Amino acid sequence: MLKEKDKQAQFEQTIFRHIDAAYNLARWMIKNDQDAEDIVQESFLRAYKYFSSYQGGNGRSWLLTIVRNTCYTWLHENQAQGLTVDLDEEIASAELDKDNPEQCLQIKGDRQSVSQALEKLPVEYRELIVLRELEEMSYKEIAVIAGIPIGTVMSRLARARQRLKDCLGQQYNEEGSNEL
Repeated sequence: MLKEKDKQAQFEQTIFRHIDAAYNLARWMIKNDQDAEDIVQESFLRAYKYFSSYQGGNGRSWLLTIVRNTCYTWLHENQAQGLTVDLDEEIASAELDKDNPEQCLQIKGDRQSVSQALEKLPVEYRELIVLRELEEMSYKEIAVIAGIPIGTVMSRLARARQRLKDCLGQQYNEEGSNEL
């Protein structure tokens, strides 16, 4: 019994502290809050089950690899159902300066535009943008998580950034033409 308590304590110290990163990756890959929560829960169960095979090192990378694989399994199994977008406005507006309504509207609009553009990206680009830009992971860490060479990470990120930029430009042009 003591061994199980030690395993649990080590798991909590090493892996559980990355729950926000796990949810962030799942949320952006799946584009649905409730499904992302289910995937994170399933990923943590898998991580705990196989924690004895964890060799040490970067616990966040190890966990995010499990989350990524669980997301792809979920996407494969649920592809026919279609995915819905459910943005949490409360989180998106949590950091706004409440004393400056104009700034609030501008930032909220910018975040919404970026979120919409990011959600339009194919999942293989979206996951790399999330890991690099939101989770601030290195190219090497991303390569390990995604199971691809660093050069592929860099080229996919470049393509993902360009597509994101193009999508944002298109949104801006559409908004500008709607105002005229």
